[in-house]
Amino acid sequence: MDAIEYADQASEIFVLSDSFLRIKELIDDESSTIDNISDVILVDPALTGTILKLANSSFFNYPGKIDTISKAVLVLGITEVYNLVIAYFSMQAFKNISAKKDYLEDFWERSVDCALLIKYLGCHLNVPNAERLFILGLLHNIGELIIQQLSPEKIEQCYSEDITYLPWLKQQDILAFTYGECSAELLKLWQLPYSLVAPIRHQDKADFSQVSTESQLLFVAKRIMIQQKTFKAEPFQLLLNDVQLTVLGIDSDVLCEAVDYCDLERLSILSILKPGTG
Repeated sequence: MDAIEYADQASEIFVLSDSFLRIKELIDDESSTIDNISDVILVDPALTGTILKLANSSFFNYPGKIDTISKAVLVLGITEVYNLVIAYFSMQAFKNISAKKDYLEDFWERSVDCALLIKYLGCHLNVPNAERLFILGLLHNIGELIIQQLSPEKIEQCYSEDITYLPWLKQQDILAFTYGECSAELLKLWQLPYSLVAPIRHQDKADFSQVSTESQLLFVAKRIMIQQKTFKAEPFQLLLNDVQLTVLGIDSDVLCEAVDYCDLERLSILSILKPGTG
């Protein structure tokens, strides 16, 4: 099977809830009001609690107290709240996946790390609404969960601790596509915005002249995460070249700051999102 066929099968198993579809309809409808959107979110207590906890966390650093969904939408904006809704329901879609608890905990920790790293880099570079980048990192590798569900024997085959044979290169050899490409196909079937699908599809393109800033940032964040999780004894430079960092205006000091930020925020975000739980 190719990436599209895997995603097609996965879309029958990993389904976004009716609540998500209703919220998406309202956000796509220009005549909808903040109250309309808030009312649908409030129907789901777990979603409501997650959004309010994130809105009041250091992730956003809002100086006041956000105690209602209406205020969250007003303060953070419809697009940012929508991104939080996507994050929540995407993670919930995989809650019944056939996988061991340790595997899933490691998977979501890596995903959250990538999300925090790309968010930090975006903020450092003054990318507009940099918090939105978080969802790119969070969902960049959900294609791995698709393979885990449908062809679990291939997960081990695609794993690599060889820095000269990085995981996405091995995925290409074993599957003829990468987890990132499979992720993009599922997000496309879920009818998520192109602004999410495209950077995730292009996350492994090393020629920065061919891709958007979002794809470039995801490329860098993913490699910092891999370096920290799998190749910590190796320097960043083996995964990122000077040309790529120069294009973005990032140096090794910024990469170290991003890692420190990730280490500081990881447990808080994981405890709020509670990935894989009902």
